[in-house]
Amino acid sequence: MTSHWLNALTDLEARGIPAVLITVAATEGSAPREAGTKMVVTPDKAIGTIGGGTLEFRAIEIARQMLGNKQGSSLRKFPLGPSMGQCCGGTVTLLFEPQRPDLFTIALFGAGHVGKAMVQVLSALPCRIRWFDPRPDAFPDHVPPGVEIEITNAPERDVANLPDNAWLLIMSHSHALDLGITAKALLENRFSFVGLIGSETKRSRFVKRFRELGLGDEQLARLYCPIGIDGISGKHPGEIAIATAAQILKLREAQKQHLSVVDESAA
Repeated sequence: MTSHWLNALTDLEARGIPAVLITVAATEGSAPREAGTKMVVTPDKAIGTIGGGTLEFRAIEIARQMLGNKQGSSLRKFPLGPSMGQCCGGTVTLLFEPQRPDLFTIALFGAGHVGKAMVQVLSALPCRIRWFDPRPDAFPDHVPPGVEIEITNAPERDVANLPDNAWLLIMSHSHALDLGITAKALLENRFSFVGLIGSETKRSRFVKRFRELGLGDEQLARLYCPIGIDGISGKHPGEIAIATAAQILKLREAQKQHLSVVDESAA
């Protein structure tokens, strides 16, 4: 039973889904479950049980309120009398512990050689990877935890459905697809990173087309192409993947520092 809730939390963390771990911390008198019993509650499901009935219903309700309000851990005592609709007659103290994975979303468009190398490198980071390609046979048989394969024929629509502040890496098998995905991402103007694989020549050609599509200087300034941290010029897929992962980590760190300065000055 222990592994049930622990496996659930591990899986949810890998997928970036917040949850609340509810533990029966103590009991007095008659109670439906003994101390140490646990369940996990997410925004849309419950895993395990602390005994059912009104107590469990109320605990799930509280847990979801905590997720919505971003509350911290708390202890709550529940008398199991007529007011709870339970005839046990005892008292149960529950510990609510919110679990909020500090994950960021990477949307990777393209399952070619570089895309495969990117997944292997990025999967070691605290991120959720959504991996897009229209070709089912382009994906490997097995992917690391935290990677979701999405076979798509409408990548621009997929861009529209990505969360704010996602990090986009665009390296499909088609220049036309790259162009459409990148243009949509820049037009959305809400992502932390829009990275397009390619040379300076490719960037120049794409920028010309983007201007024809109505993108302005501010939007084009958000395009990273070529991708990868400065000083690494290797073209091997693994080298590109490592250089790009380093670039993402560097930019994320800069964003965090900027946000902390803003918070301190506002305080």
